[in-house]
Amino acid sequence: MPLSSEEREQLTKAKFLLENPSLAAKITGAIGTPIEKGFGRLPAGWQASIQKATKKALMSALKVAVGTMGNKKSYPSSPKLHKSLVALSGAVGGAFGLPALAIELPVSATIMLRSIADIARSHGEEISKIESRIACLQVFALGGSSASDNSADIGYYSLRALLARSVSEAAQYIAKKGIAEEGAPAIVRLITKIAARFSIPVSEKAAAQSVPVIGAFAGALINTMFIDHFQDISEGHFTVRQLERKYGFEAVKKAYEQLP
Repeated sequence: MPLSSEEREQLTKAKFLLENPSLAAKITGAIGTPIEKGFGRLPAGWQASIQKATKKALMSALKVAVGTMGNKKSYPSSPKLHKSLVALSGAVGGAFGLPALAIELPVSATIMLRSIADIARSHGEEISKIESRIACLQVFALGGSSASDNSADIGYYSLRALLARSVSEAAQYIAKKGIAEEGAPAIVRLITKIAARFSIPVSEKAAAQSVPVIGAFAGALINTMFIDHFQDISEGHFTVRQLERKYGFEAVKKAYEQLP
């Protein structure tokens, strides 16, 4: 059964959101300073600090995903509340600069995960299922594109394929044993793969916040754009998954790839 014209429009919008992430461009437009200049102001060893903070944030988010997300029925998502909370954490981060990232990022990631789950539920996901919860966490990787990711092998479905084995192994492990063993190979592989992508927008955020006179206000603004970016990716991702549940994975993938 082919997709209806309305569903094709939904898939077209989803593809635009998923294939055209522009966090760096949005931040540059808002603060009037190219992100590249911010990278030049970051201290030596900042990449290692960001990688460490990113993995810590993802592990914190995974614990929340596994342990405390509710499973309410589908209802319209309410992103404004989560944007307000992330803006508040960004204000703190902007006031204290890069050293605050290790504290602020896990908080922001957890709030963003709640927002992602909110959007997932509005598209019919059952958040009580481990697969759906990890699909929420997966959004952090799907939203980690950079300007250099122009080749065909970095498309949405290619990224899902890249993560598929790690997602499956982690889901099976957590379903059997929970999240008690953070060092379990299945969990480490999943976090490492997602962190490799998520660290790209985290680095862009850190670079923007390193610009002089950013301060608390601009920190809040940057964090608002940060969550807005991942809310867009969530809308695209869970629109696709909703259609896949109705028509099947291969049918939706074929329709997606045929879109301009």
